[in-house]
Amino acid sequence: MTEDVQKHSVHTLVFRSLKRTHDMFVSDHAKSIALDDESHKLKMGVKLKADYGAVLHLPILREGKDRASHLSGSMEGHQNYAQPGEDPEYLITGTHAYPSGPGVALTTDTKMHRNPSDTGVHSMALVLPPSQARQDASRTAASIADIHRHAGGAERSHPPSSAVSLLEGGGTRNSALMRRAPTMPKPQWHPPWKLFRVISGHLGWVRSIAVEPGNQWFVTGSADRTIKIWDLASGKLKLSLTGHISTVRGVAVSSRSPYLFSCGEDKQVKCWDLEYNKVIRHYHGHLSAVYDLDLHPTIDVLVTCSRDATARVWDIRTKANVHTLTGHTNTVATVRCQAAEPQIITGTIMFFQIAHNSSINPSVRQALKWFLFTLAPNVCLVCAGSHDSTIRLWDLIAGKTRATLTNHKKSVRTLVLHPRQYTFASGSADNIKQWMFPDGNFIQNLSGHNAIINTLAVNSDGVLVSGADNGTIHMWDWRTGYNFQRIHAAVQPGSLDSESGIFACVFDHSESRLITAEADKTIKVYKEDDTATEESHPVNWKPEILKRKRF
Repeated sequence: MTEDVQKHSVHTLVFRSLKRTHDMFVSDHAKSIALDDESHKLKMGVKLKADYGAVLHLPILREGKDRASHLSGSMEGHQNYAQPGEDPEYLITGTHAYPSGPGVALTTDTKMHRNPSDTGVHSMALVLPPSQARQDASRTAASIADIHRHAGGAERSHPPSSAVSLLEGGGTRNSALMRRAPTMPKPQWHPPWKLFRVISGHLGWVRSIAVEPGNQWFVTGSADRTIKIWDLASGKLKLSLTGHISTVRGVAVSSRSPYLFSCGEDKQVKCWDLEYNKVIRHYHGHLSAVYDLDLHPTIDVLVTCSRDATARVWDIRTKANVHTLTGHTNTVATVRCQAAEPQIITGTIMFFQIAHNSSINPSVRQALKWFLFTLAPNVCLVCAGSHDSTIRLWDLIAGKTRATLTNHKKSVRTLVLHPRQYTFASGSADNIKQWMFPDGNFIQNLSGHNAIINTLAVNSDGVLVSGADNGTIHMWDWRTGYNFQRIHAAVQPGSLDSESGIFACVFDHSESRLITAEADKTIKVYKEDDTATEESHPVNWKPEILKRKRF
Protein backbone atom coordinates (compact mmCIF):
# COMPACT_ATOMS: atom_id res chain seq x y z
CA MET A 1 0.00 0.00 0.00
CA THR A 2 1.51 3.29 -1.05
CA GLU A 3 1.03 6.54 0.85
CA ASP A 4 0.04 9.69 -0.95
CA VAL A 5 2.76 12.32 -0.83
CA GLN A 6 1.44 15.74 0.12
CA LYS A 7 1.83 18.09 -2.77
CA HIS A 8 2.82 21.73 -2.30
CA SER A 9 2.58 24.60 -4.67
CA VAL A 10 5.58 25.91 -6.49
CA HIS A 11 5.41 29.11 -4.43
CA THR A 12 5.70 27.16 -1.14
CA LEU A 13 8.61 25.06 -2.39
CA VAL A 14 10.50 28.13 -3.55
CA PHE A 15 10.09 29.87 -0.20
CA ARG A 16 11.20 26.73 1.65
CA SER A 17 14.35 26.60 -0.48
CA LEU A 18 15.05 30.26 0.23
CA LYS A 19 14.61 29.64 3.94
CA ARG A 20 17.09 26.78 3.92
CA THR A 21 19.57 28.92 2.02
CA HIS A 22 19.11 31.75 4.52
CA ASP A 23 19.62 29.46 7.48
CA MET A 24 22.79 28.05 5.96
CA PHE A 25 24.58 31.13 4.64
CA VAL A 26 23.01 34.25 6.08
CA SER A 27 22.60 33.42 9.77
CA ASP A 28 25.70 34.19 11.87
CA HIS A 29 26.09 30.99 13.87
CA ALA A 30 29.63 31.94 14.97
CA LYS A 31 28.48 35.05 16.76
CA SER A 32 29.59 35.03 20.39
CA ILE A 33 27.00 34.93 23.12
CA ALA A 34 26.37 38.22 24.86
CA LEU A 35 28.22 38.55 28.16
CA ASP A 36 26.27 38.45 31.36
CA ASP A 37 26.97 41.61 33.34
CA GLU A 38 26.90 39.93 36.74
CA SER A 39 29.24 37.12 35.63
CA HIS A 40 31.64 39.58 34.03
CA LYS A 41 31.67 41.74 37.15
CA LEU A 42 32.34 38.72 39.36
CA LYS A 43 35.13 37.54 37.05
CA MET A 44 36.87 40.91 37.06
CA GLY A 45 36.52 41.19 40.84
CA VAL A 46 38.19 37.82 41.36
CA LYS A 47 40.96 38.73 38.91
CA LEU A 48 41.64 42.07 40.59
CA LYS A 49 41.76 40.50 44.04
CA ALA A 50 44.06 37.71 42.89
CA ASP A 51 46.48 39.88 40.90
CA TYR A 52 46.45 43.19 42.75
CA GLY A 53 45.23 42.29 46.24
CA ALA A 54 48.77 42.50 47.61
CA VAL A 55 48.84 46.23 46.83
CA LEU A 56 46.51 46.82 49.77
CA HIS A 57 49.25 45.75 52.20
CA LEU A 58 52.17 47.68 50.72
CA PRO A 59 53.75 50.17 53.19
CA ILE A 60 53.67 53.86 52.22
CA LEU A 61 55.64 56.86 53.36
CA ARG A 62 55.01 58.38 56.77
CA GLU A 63 54.19 61.80 55.37
CA GLY A 64 51.78 60.10 52.99
CA LYS A 65 50.01 58.53 55.98
CA ASP A 66 49.67 61.90 57.73
CA ARG A 67 48.40 63.56 54.57
CA ALA A 68 45.92 60.77 53.94
CA SER A 69 44.66 60.95 57.54
CA HIS A 70 44.24 64.72 57.29
CA LEU A 71 42.41 64.36 54.00
CA SER A 72 40.12 61.60 55.30
CA GLY A 73 39.20 63.69 58.36
CA SER A 74 38.23 66.70 56.24
CA MET A 75 36.19 64.76 53.68
CA GLU A 76 32.47 64.78 54.17
CA GLY A 77 30.44 61.62 53.79
CA HIS A 78 33.39 59.34 54.49
CA GLN A 79 33.88 57.42 57.73
CA ASN A 80 37.22 56.48 59.21
CA TYR A 81 37.06 52.77 60.01
CA ALA A 82 40.55 52.50 61.45
CA GLN A 83 40.51 51.16 65.00
CA PRO A 84 42.76 52.60 67.71
CA GLY A 85 46.12 50.87 67.92
CA GLU A 86 45.85 49.37 64.40
CA ASP A 87 47.58 50.43 61.22
CA PRO A 88 44.96 51.38 58.63
CA GLU A 89 45.05 49.99 55.13
CA TYR A 90 45.22 52.33 52.16
CA LEU A 91 43.70 51.93 48.76
CA ILE A 92 46.00 53.74 46.34
CA THR A 93 44.46 55.25 43.25
CA GLY A 94 45.71 57.50 40.54
CA THR A 95 48.97 55.64 39.85
CA HIS A 96 49.31 56.95 36.31
CA ALA A 97 51.83 59.63 35.44
CA TYR A 98 50.62 63.20 35.64
CA PRO A 99 48.40 64.61 34.15
CA SER A 100 46.69 61.29 33.30
CA GLY A 101 46.22 60.28 36.93
CA PRO A 102 42.51 60.12 37.70
CA GLY A 103 41.31 62.61 40.27
CA VAL A 104 44.59 64.56 40.45
CA ALA A 105 43.70 68.23 40.69
CA LEU A 106 46.01 70.80 39.21
CA THR A 107 46.81 72.96 42.24
CA THR A 108 49.71 75.04 43.46
CA ASP A 109 50.70 72.17 45.75
CA THR A 110 51.00 69.72 42.91
CA LYS A 111 52.88 72.13 40.69
CA MET A 112 55.62 72.51 43.29
CA HIS A 113 56.50 68.80 43.25
CA ARG A 114 58.93 67.39 40.75
CA ASN A 115 56.71 64.34 40.29
CA PRO A 116 53.14 65.59 40.64
CA SER A 117 51.65 62.12 40.44
CA ASP A 118 53.16 61.16 43.83
CA THR A 119 51.19 63.88 45.59
CA GLY A 120 48.13 62.91 43.62
CA VAL A 121 48.46 59.34 44.72
CA HIS A 122 48.60 60.22 48.42
CA SER A 123 45.81 62.74 48.06
CA MET A 124 43.50 60.02 46.80
CA ALA A 125 44.36 57.44 49.49
CA LEU A 126 41.19 56.25 51.20
CA VAL A 127 41.23 54.74 54.65
CA LEU A 128 39.71 51.24 54.57
CA PRO A 129 38.88 48.82 57.41
CA PRO A 130 41.62 46.19 57.90
CA SER A 131 40.82 42.75 56.54
CA GLN A 132 40.29 39.77 58.82
CA ALA A 133 43.50 38.10 57.54
CA ARG A 134 45.49 41.23 58.34
CA GLN A 135 44.01 41.44 61.84
CA ASP A 136 44.89 37.78 62.52
CA ALA A 137 48.39 38.32 61.16
CA SER A 138 48.84 41.42 63.32
CA ARG A 139 47.80 39.53 66.44
CA THR A 140 50.16 36.66 65.57
CA ALA A 141 53.05 39.06 64.98
CA ALA A 142 52.35 40.78 68.30
CA SER A 143 52.30 37.40 70.09
CA ILE A 144 55.61 36.41 68.56
CA ALA A 145 57.18 39.73 69.51
CA ASP A 146 55.87 39.36 73.09
CA ILE A 147 57.31 35.84 73.40
CA HIS A 148 60.62 37.01 71.99
CA ARG A 149 60.69 39.95 74.44
CA HIS A 150 60.04 37.71 77.45
CA ALA A 151 62.76 35.34 76.27
CA GLY A 152 65.28 38.14 76.55
CA GLY A 153 65.89 38.66 72.85
CA ALA A 154 66.14 41.98 71.09
CA GLU A 155 63.19 43.07 69.08
CA ARG A 156 63.48 43.08 65.33
CA SER A 157 64.24 46.34 63.61
CA HIS A 158 62.11 45.81 60.51
CA PRO A 159 58.67 47.46 60.38
CA PRO A 160 55.58 45.54 61.52
CA SER A 161 54.21 45.52 58.02
CA SER A 162 57.06 43.26 56.92
CA ALA A 163 56.35 40.76 59.70
CA VAL A 164 52.67 40.84 58.92
CA SER A 165 53.27 40.29 55.24
CA LEU A 166 55.44 37.26 56.04
CA LEU A 167 52.74 35.72 58.22
CA GLU A 168 49.79 36.31 55.98
CA GLY A 169 48.60 33.10 54.38
CA GLY A 170 47.53 32.75 50.78
CA GLY A 171 48.15 35.19 48.00
CA THR A 172 50.36 35.37 44.99
CA ARG A 173 53.51 36.54 46.76
CA ASN A 174 53.79 33.62 49.18
CA SER A 175 53.13 31.15 46.39
CA ALA A 176 55.87 32.74 44.31
CA LEU A 177 58.30 32.51 47.22
CA MET A 178 57.56 28.82 47.71
CA ARG A 179 58.05 28.05 44.01
CA ARG A 180 61.59 29.31 43.62
CA ALA A 181 63.46 28.50 40.46
CA PRO A 182 65.57 25.36 40.87
CA THR A 183 69.29 25.95 41.14
CA MET A 184 71.67 23.81 39.11
CA PRO A 185 74.98 22.94 40.79
CA LYS A 186 78.12 23.98 38.96
CA PRO A 187 80.39 21.04 38.05
CA GLN A 188 83.64 20.59 39.91
CA TRP A 189 86.83 21.17 37.95
CA HIS A 190 88.78 18.02 37.17
CA PRO A 191 92.18 17.92 35.47
CA PRO A 192 92.18 16.34 32.02
CA TRP A 193 93.64 12.90 31.43
CA LYS A 194 96.30 11.99 28.88
CA LEU A 195 97.83 8.80 27.53
CA PHE A 196 100.74 7.62 29.65
CA ARG A 197 101.69 4.13 28.45
CA VAL A 198 100.68 1.51 25.86
CA ILE A 199 101.21 -2.15 26.82
CA SER A 200 101.13 -4.90 24.20
CA GLY A 201 101.44 -8.65 24.57
CA HIS A 202 98.03 -10.20 23.99
CA LEU A 203 97.20 -11.83 20.67
CA GLY A 204 93.47 -11.10 20.81
CA TRP A 205 90.95 -8.60 22.09
CA VAL A 206 91.55 -7.69 25.73
CA ARG A 207 88.15 -8.23 27.33
CA SER A 208 88.64 -7.82 31.10
CA ILE A 209 90.91 -6.19 33.63
CA ALA A 210 91.35 -6.07 37.43
CA VAL A 211 93.84 -4.50 39.86
CA GLU A 212 95.09 -6.39 42.90
CA PRO A 213 94.42 -4.85 46.35
CA GLY A 214 98.10 -4.06 47.01
CA ASN A 215 98.23 -1.92 43.84
CA GLN A 216 101.43 -3.67 42.70
CA TRP A 217 100.14 -5.46 39.62
CA PHE A 218 97.02 -5.93 37.52
CA VAL A 219 95.58 -8.84 35.56
CA THR A 220 93.93 -8.99 32.13
CA GLY A 221 91.87 -11.58 30.30
CA SER A 222 91.85 -11.82 26.53
CA ALA A 223 90.30 -13.51 23.53
CA ASP A 224 93.57 -15.40 23.05
CA ARG A 225 92.41 -17.62 25.99
CA THR A 226 95.18 -16.44 28.30
CA ILE A 227 95.33 -14.50 31.55
CA LYS A 228 98.32 -12.18 31.95
CA ILE A 229 99.64 -10.43 35.04
CA TRP A 230 101.45 -7.12 34.53
CA ASP A 231 103.56 -4.94 36.79
CA LEU A 232 101.67 -1.70 37.37
CA ALA A 233 104.73 0.53 37.80
CA SER A 234 106.75 -0.61 34.79
CA GLY A 235 104.10 -2.23 32.59
CA LYS A 236 106.18 -5.38 32.13
CA LEU A 237 104.70 -8.86 31.88
CA LYS A 238 105.13 -10.93 35.06
CA LEU A 239 103.10 -14.09 34.42
CA SER A 240 100.85 -15.80 31.87
CA LEU A 241 98.19 -18.32 32.91
CA THR A 242 96.60 -20.77 30.48
CA GLY A 243 93.68 -23.10 31.06
CA HIS A 244 90.63 -21.61 29.43
CA ILE A 245 89.66 -22.96 26.02
CA SER A 246 87.76 -19.84 24.92
CA THR A 247 87.69 -16.08 25.46
CA VAL A 248 88.28 -14.96 29.06
CA ARG A 249 85.43 -12.53 29.78
CA GLY A 250 85.96 -11.69 33.44
CA VAL A 251 88.71 -11.62 36.08
CA ALA A 252 88.67 -10.66 39.76
CA VAL A 253 91.34 -10.62 42.50
CA SER A 254 90.37 -11.46 46.07
CA SER A 255 91.31 -9.08 48.87
CA ARG A 256 90.80 -11.76 51.53
CA SER A 257 92.95 -14.56 50.10
CA PRO A 258 95.67 -15.06 47.43
CA TYR A 259 93.11 -16.16 44.87
CA LEU A 260 92.38 -15.06 41.33
CA PHE A 261 89.00 -15.85 39.75
CA SER A 262 88.27 -16.01 36.05
CA CYS A 263 85.34 -16.87 33.79
CA GLY A 264 85.00 -17.32 30.05
CA GLU A 265 82.90 -18.30 27.10
CA ASP A 266 83.80 -21.95 27.73
CA LYS A 267 81.18 -21.99 30.56
CA GLN A 268 83.95 -22.37 33.14
CA VAL A 269 84.58 -20.45 36.34
CA LYS A 270 88.05 -21.05 37.77
CA CYS A 271 89.79 -20.22 41.04
CA TRP A 272 93.56 -19.78 40.74
CA ASP A 273 95.97 -20.02 43.67
CA LEU A 274 98.59 -17.36 43.01
CA GLU A 275 101.07 -18.99 45.37
CA TYR A 276 101.22 -22.05 43.10
CA ASN A 277 99.94 -20.44 39.87
CA LYS A 278 97.47 -23.20 39.17
CA VAL A 279 93.72 -23.86 39.30
CA ILE A 280 92.48 -25.21 42.62
CA ARG A 281 88.68 -25.02 42.18
CA HIS A 282 86.09 -25.18 39.42
CA TYR A 283 82.53 -23.89 39.79
CA HIS A 284 80.21 -25.91 37.56
CA GLY A 285 76.59 -25.05 36.85
CA HIS A 286 76.25 -22.51 34.06
CA LEU A 287 74.77 -23.78 30.84
CA SER A 288 76.29 -21.17 28.53
CA ALA A 289 79.09 -18.61 28.31
CA VAL A 290 79.89 -16.83 31.56
CA TYR A 291 80.20 -13.09 30.89
CA ASP A 292 81.13 -11.50 34.24
CA LEU A 293 81.86 -12.21 37.87
CA ASP A 294 82.31 -10.25 41.08
CA LEU A 295 83.43 -10.94 44.64
CA HIS A 296 81.44 -9.82 47.63
CA PRO A 297 83.52 -7.29 49.58
CA THR A 298 82.86 -8.67 53.08
CA ILE A 299 82.14 -12.42 52.82
CA ASP A 300 83.55 -15.33 50.82
CA VAL A 301 80.91 -15.30 48.10
CA LEU A 302 81.39 -15.25 44.34
CA VAL A 303 78.65 -14.14 41.97
CA THR A 304 78.72 -14.97 38.25
CA CYS A 305 76.38 -14.15 35.38
CA SER A 306 75.90 -15.96 32.12
CA ARG A 307 74.30 -16.06 28.71
CA ASP A 308 71.83 -18.62 30.10
CA ALA A 309 69.93 -15.63 31.67
CA THR A 310 70.89 -16.54 35.23
CA ALA A 311 73.25 -15.30 37.91
CA ARG A 312 74.68 -17.79 40.37
CA VAL A 313 75.98 -17.27 43.90
CA TRP A 314 78.84 -19.58 44.93
CA ASP A 315 80.47 -20.36 48.25
CA ILE A 316 84.16 -19.89 47.43
CA ARG A 317 85.45 -22.53 49.83
CA THR A 318 82.91 -25.35 49.30
CA LYS A 319 82.12 -24.60 45.61
CA ALA A 320 78.41 -24.95 46.49
CA ASN A 321 75.84 -23.11 44.40
CA VAL A 322 74.07 -21.17 47.16
CA HIS A 323 71.54 -19.41 44.90
CA THR A 324 70.54 -19.42 41.27
CA LEU A 325 69.08 -15.98 40.55
CA THR A 326 66.50 -16.35 37.82
CA GLY A 327 64.16 -13.75 36.36
CA HIS A 328 66.02 -12.23 33.46
CA THR A 329 64.80 -13.17 29.99
CA ASN A 330 68.08 -12.64 28.13
CA THR A 331 71.83 -12.64 28.65
CA VAL A 332 72.98 -11.28 32.01
CA ALA A 333 75.97 -9.19 30.95
CA THR A 334 77.22 -7.71 34.21
CA VAL A 335 76.93 -8.22 37.96
CA ARG A 336 78.10 -6.25 41.00
CA CYS A 337 77.97 -6.88 44.73
CA GLN A 338 77.14 -4.22 47.31
CA ALA A 339 77.85 -4.47 51.04
CA ALA A 340 75.52 -2.43 53.22
CA GLU A 341 73.10 -2.67 56.13
CA PRO A 342 71.29 -5.97 56.73
CA GLN A 343 67.89 -6.82 55.35
CA ILE A 344 64.97 -7.54 57.64
CA ILE A 345 64.50 -11.26 57.11
CA THR A 346 64.45 -14.29 59.38
CA GLY A 347 67.11 -16.94 58.92
CA THR A 348 64.71 -19.77 59.69
CA ILE A 349 63.25 -19.88 56.20
CA MET A 350 66.69 -19.91 54.64
CA PHE A 351 67.89 -22.69 56.93
CA PHE A 352 64.74 -24.69 56.23
CA GLN A 353 65.26 -24.43 52.47
CA ILE A 354 68.91 -25.47 52.73
CA ALA A 355 68.19 -28.28 55.16
CA HIS A 356 65.62 -29.78 52.79
CA ASN A 357 67.72 -29.45 49.61
CA SER A 358 68.69 -33.02 48.83
CA SER A 359 71.15 -31.96 46.11
CA ILE A 360 73.59 -30.52 48.68
CA ASN A 361 75.93 -32.76 50.62
CA PRO A 362 74.99 -32.98 54.36
CA SER A 363 78.37 -31.66 55.49
CA VAL A 364 78.04 -28.77 53.06
CA ARG A 365 74.55 -28.02 54.41
CA GLN A 366 75.92 -27.75 57.92
CA ALA A 367 78.69 -25.42 56.74
CA LEU A 368 76.19 -23.25 54.89
CA LYS A 369 73.99 -23.03 57.98
CA TRP A 370 76.90 -21.74 60.05
CA PHE A 371 77.97 -19.45 57.20
CA LEU A 372 74.57 -17.81 56.82
CA PHE A 373 73.97 -17.58 60.56
CA THR A 374 77.27 -15.84 61.33
CA LEU A 375 77.87 -13.72 58.20
CA ALA A 376 74.43 -12.94 56.73
CA PRO A 377 74.04 -9.59 58.59
CA ASN A 378 76.76 -8.13 56.35
CA VAL A 379 74.97 -9.02 53.11
CA CYS A 380 72.80 -6.56 51.26
CA LEU A 381 72.45 -6.45 47.53
CA VAL A 382 73.56 -7.94 44.26
CA CYS A 383 72.76 -5.89 41.17
CA ALA A 384 72.75 -7.37 37.67
CA GLY A 385 72.30 -5.83 34.22
CA SER A 386 70.94 -7.81 31.31
CA HIS A 387 70.39 -7.70 27.58
CA ASP A 388 66.65 -7.67 28.30
CA SER A 389 67.10 -3.93 29.10
CA THR A 390 66.47 -4.39 32.81
CA ILE A 391 68.50 -4.11 36.00
CA ARG A 392 67.62 -6.30 38.96
CA LEU A 393 68.57 -5.69 42.57
CA TRP A 394 68.73 -8.96 44.47
CA ASP A 395 68.41 -9.70 48.16
CA LEU A 396 71.38 -11.99 48.65
CA ILE A 397 69.98 -13.69 51.74
CA ALA A 398 66.62 -14.61 50.24
CA GLY A 399 67.85 -15.04 46.68
CA LYS A 400 64.93 -12.99 45.39
CA THR A 401 64.54 -9.82 43.38
CA ARG A 402 64.26 -6.70 45.49
CA ALA A 403 63.61 -4.29 42.60
CA THR A 404 63.50 -4.38 38.81
CA LEU A 405 64.57 -1.23 36.97
CA THR A 406 63.09 -0.96 33.48
CA ASN A 407 64.16 2.57 32.52
CA HIS A 408 66.69 1.50 29.92
CA LYS A 409 65.42 0.85 26.41
CA LYS A 410 68.42 -1.16 25.22
CA SER A 411 70.77 -3.79 26.59
CA VAL A 412 72.51 -2.97 29.86
CA ARG A 413 76.15 -4.01 29.45
CA THR A 414 77.94 -2.52 32.45
CA LEU A 415 77.42 -1.39 36.04
CA VAL A 416 79.64 0.54 38.42
CA LEU A 417 79.26 1.33 42.13
CA HIS A 418 80.37 4.65 43.57
CA PRO A 419 83.15 4.08 46.15
CA ARG A 420 81.82 6.64 48.63
CA GLN A 421 78.17 7.27 47.87
CA TYR A 422 75.25 4.87 48.13
CA THR A 423 74.67 5.10 44.37
CA PHE A 424 75.55 3.29 41.17
CA ALA A 425 75.48 3.88 37.41
CA SER A 426 74.49 1.71 34.48
CA GLY A 427 75.61 1.93 30.85
CA SER A 428 73.63 1.08 27.77
CA ALA A 429 73.48 1.99 24.10
CA ASP A 430 70.99 4.79 24.78
CA ASN A 431 72.68 6.62 27.69
CA ILE A 432 74.15 6.34 31.17
CA LYS A 433 71.81 6.40 34.14
CA GLN A 434 72.50 7.01 37.81
CA TRP A 435 70.54 5.27 40.56
CA MET A 436 70.20 5.36 44.31
CA PHE A 437 70.44 2.31 46.54
CA PRO A 438 68.72 0.35 48.00
CA ASP A 439 65.50 0.59 45.96
CA GLY A 440 67.01 1.81 42.70
CA ASN A 441 65.53 5.31 42.66
CA PHE A 442 66.42 7.14 39.44
CA ILE A 443 68.74 10.17 39.81
CA GLN A 444 69.66 11.50 36.37
CA ASN A 445 70.70 10.72 32.81
CA LEU A 446 74.15 11.28 31.35
CA SER A 447 73.53 11.66 27.64
CA GLY A 448 76.02 12.38 24.89
CA HIS A 449 78.06 9.20 24.53
CA ASN A 450 76.28 8.04 21.40
CA ALA A 451 77.69 4.54 21.13
CA ILE A 452 77.38 1.11 22.71
CA ILE A 453 78.87 1.62 26.18
CA ASN A 454 80.81 -1.46 27.27
CA THR A 455 82.41 -0.32 30.50
CA LEU A 456 82.16 2.24 33.31
CA ALA A 457 84.57 3.25 36.07
CA VAL A 458 84.37 5.89 38.81
CA ASN A 459 86.80 7.16 41.43
CA SER A 460 86.26 8.84 44.78
CA ASP A 461 86.82 12.32 43.27
CA GLY A 462 83.63 11.99 41.26
CA VAL A 463 85.19 11.27 37.84
CA LEU A 464 83.08 8.82 35.85
CA VAL A 465 84.67 7.17 32.81
CA SER A 466 82.68 5.48 30.05
CA GLY A 467 84.23 3.42 27.26
CA ALA A 468 82.39 2.52 24.09
CA ASP A 469 82.56 0.27 21.04
CA ASN A 470 83.78 3.08 18.77
CA GLY A 471 86.98 3.61 20.78
CA THR A 472 85.87 6.78 22.56
CA ILE A 473 86.34 7.52 26.25
CA HIS A 474 84.17 10.15 27.93
CA MET A 475 84.97 11.73 31.28
CA TRP A 476 82.01 12.91 33.36
CA ASP A 477 81.48 14.81 36.57
CA TRP A 478 79.45 12.39 38.69
CA ARG A 479 77.46 15.02 40.58
CA THR A 480 76.27 17.16 37.67
CA GLY A 481 76.66 14.83 34.69
CA TYR A 482 78.93 17.32 32.89
CA ASN A 483 81.09 15.77 30.16
CA PHE A 484 84.41 17.57 30.68
CA GLN A 485 86.66 15.51 28.35
CA ARG A 486 86.44 13.21 25.34
CA ILE A 487 89.29 10.96 24.22
CA HIS A 488 89.48 8.90 21.04
CA ALA A 489 91.95 6.07 21.56
CA ALA A 490 94.39 5.80 18.67
CA VAL A 491 94.59 2.42 16.97
CA GLN A 492 98.02 0.82 17.25
CA PRO A 493 100.03 -0.20 14.17
CA GLY A 494 98.99 -3.57 12.81
CA SER A 495 95.32 -3.19 13.76
CA LEU A 496 92.36 -2.09 11.67
CA ASP A 497 90.65 1.24 12.24
CA SER A 498 87.52 -0.64 13.24
CA GLU A 499 89.44 -2.31 16.09
CA SER A 500 89.23 0.68 18.37
CA GLY A 501 86.70 -0.52 20.92
CA ILE A 502 87.02 -0.12 24.67
CA PHE A 503 85.97 -3.34 26.42
CA ALA A 504 86.99 -2.66 30.03
CA CYS A 505 88.47 0.11 32.17
CA VAL A 506 89.38 0.45 35.82
CA PHE A 507 91.13 2.89 38.16
CA ASP A 508 94.03 1.66 40.20
CA HIS A 509 93.70 1.90 43.99
CA SER A 510 95.64 5.17 44.13
CA GLU A 511 93.18 6.56 41.54
CA SER A 512 96.08 8.21 39.71
CA ARG A 513 96.01 5.77 36.78
CA LEU A 514 93.23 4.68 34.45
CA ILE A 515 93.79 1.33 32.73
CA THR A 516 91.76 0.38 29.64
CA ALA A 517 91.46 -2.92 27.77
CA GLU A 518 90.91 -2.41 24.06
CA ALA A 519 90.12 -4.20 20.82
CA ASP A 520 93.49 -3.47 19.21
CA LYS A 521 95.05 -6.10 21.53
CA THR A 522 96.68 -3.45 23.72
CA ILE A 523 96.32 -2.12 27.24
CA LYS A 524 96.51 1.65 27.65
CA VAL A 525 97.32 3.52 30.83
CA TYR A 526 96.14 7.12 31.30
CA LYS A 527 97.10 9.64 33.97
CA GLU A 528 96.10 13.17 34.93
CA ASP A 529 97.79 16.10 33.23
CA ASP A 530 99.93 17.68 35.96
CA THR A 531 100.43 20.90 34.01
CA ALA A 532 96.71 21.62 33.57
CA THR A 533 95.07 24.38 35.58
CA GLU A 534 91.62 25.88 35.78
CA GLU A 535 92.82 28.75 33.58
CA SER A 536 94.32 26.54 30.87
CA HIS A 537 91.40 24.09 30.85
CA PRO A 538 88.34 26.02 32.07
CA VAL A 539 84.98 24.42 32.69
CA ASN A 540 82.93 25.13 29.58
CA TRP A 541 79.57 24.68 31.25
CA LYS A 542 76.28 26.51 30.83
CA PRO A 543 73.21 25.73 32.93
CA GLU A 544 70.29 24.23 31.10
CA ILE A 545 67.21 26.30 31.86
CA LEU A 546 64.72 23.55 31.13
CA LYS A 547 66.48 20.38 32.12
CA ARG A 548 63.96 17.57 31.94
CA LYS A 549 64.38 14.35 33.87
CA ARG A 550 63.97 11.71 31.19
CA PHE A 551 63.21 8.19 32.24
